[in-house]
Amino acid sequence: MGDLRDPMNLKDPTKPGEPKKRGEPGEPREPERPREPEGPREPEGPGEPERLGEPGEEEPVDLGGLLRALRRRADLSQRGLAERSGVPQATLARIEAGRAADPRFRTVERLVRAAGGRLAIGAPDVHGPDGPPDEVVAVPGVPHDGMRDEAGRRYPAHLDVWEVHDPRDWPGAWWAEWYKLPPERFPRPVPAATYELSRRYRDQRRWADRIRREVAVRQVTDEGLPSTCWRFVAELPDGRVLGELRAHERSPRLLYGDLIDAGEREIVLDGVLVTGACRRLGIGRRLVEALTAEMDRTGLRVAHAVADFGGVDLLLACGYQLEPSRPYALRLDRSPPRWAC
Repeated sequence: MGDLRDPMNLKDPTKPGEPKKRGEPGEPREPERPREPEGPREPEGPGEPERLGEPGEEEPVDLGGLLRALRRRADLSQRGLAERSGVPQATLARIEAGRAADPRFRTVERLVRAAGGRLAIGAPDVHGPDGPPDEVVAVPGVPHDGMRDEAGRRYPAHLDVWEVHDPRDWPGAWWAEWYKLPPERFPRPVPAATYELSRRYRDQRRWADRIRREVAVRQVTDEGLPSTCWRFVAELPDGRVLGELRAHERSPRLLYGDLIDAGEREIVLDGVLVTGACRRLGIGRRLVEALTAEMDRTGLRVAHAVADFGGVDLLLACGYQLEPSRPYALRLDRSPPRWAC
């Protein structure tokens, strides 16, 4: 198994020169790993989603949820958005919690614009029934918006929050190898959920999630390849290739000296290549699974492969088994000896 160089400049999304942003009221500055991700939560109180406009509208607008989604998209804490927009943080907290009786339009506009959003006002038929749709793109909601801490408060919207099922899910535990201890010997209780304070790690996680969502695997059949050659690629919507698998068919009868070809075929996996920045994202496994699915579709049952290092683990995870025979690694080097004149 090899490695693709990165001719498309598919780099890690980390921005080393970008200043860190502060979090919610009382939230500590970002510590270096290892650290315990326990921290403050965003203030919240009971209340209904804030309505904009006159009573009698078809659906209420969850202004607080929209602002949290915009903050997450811009990776801004409440304090950061308040400083950027000039709106007091207490006002922003009340709006997000649904406790603002009637926020002023200018206040909402300043918050939305500071978070990178845009307000659009118009009649429903502004373009006519056959006109183009509005250009406003819906902002994805906060994935963990329904989660609460032990005090019933929301977690910060701009962070990535996930549930802790065992100590290895908690960055405050994995580095100390708590998972090797029985639960009754843990030095402190494991939280129900945790989050990442570091902007750098958040960017890496979100970049990896975007690659997993957007990458697609397809079989290449239109490049003049022989019918016995199989090629699969993993690519992004813009055409950038992140991985490639190549294989070919062979006859087991001809392989073992039988001159009669009875039409039997098996697959030999030539190689799986994934660009270095996208390794450990499951792209190699998706390529191998696409090959397996095509084998099932064409009726081929056997595939052979030779791998080393991480390639062995990849193929074992995809259902391959180690054979008892151990092939030798051979090398031909025709370069002149160093001592030759």
